[in-house]
Amino acid sequence: MFAVLKTGGKQYKVASGDVLRVEKLAAVAGDKVQFNEILMVGATVGAPLVAGAGVQAEVIDQIKGEKTIHFVRRRRKHSSKRTKGHRQQLTLVRITDILEKGADKSGVMAAVGAASAPAVVTEAPKAAAKPKAAKADAAEAAPKKKPAAKKATAAKE
Repeated sequence: MFAVLKTGGKQYKVASGDVLRVEKLAAVAGDKVQFNEILMVGATVGAPLVAGAGVQAEVIDQIKGEKTIHFVRRRRKHSSKRTKGHRQQLTLVRITDILEKGADKSGVMAAVGAASAPAVVTEAPKAAAKPKAAKADAAEAAPKKKPAAKKATAAKE
């Protein structure tokens, strides 16, 4: 049986045992993840997704793709050149199981892109701040004075 899944803005036709290079996922090597955006399973076509379907996979490694080089040479009579390179962050996964139904109750971690994963913040708790109500009461208790300097300067002229 095969399935068509969507991840990282791309679609992949997979079968059990296939090895894929997908956009970077928020998982480490050895984790088991589940793709929940399934467009087709066997002869069942979703509209747009197949309800309750899932594809389970095991993360093999986090890798980088081939380096792409972008070279720009600008207009004539100027020696302006620029070279930029890029290596895409990828995740290598092996498809272990294709589920037609019951994927939502499997208990396997959902495959989420690294960019959309929540960042783990480890901050020390801040000291308790003074309540704002006490500051407001102190401000109301103090008498308000109007500046009289403008009147004095206007009278002298």
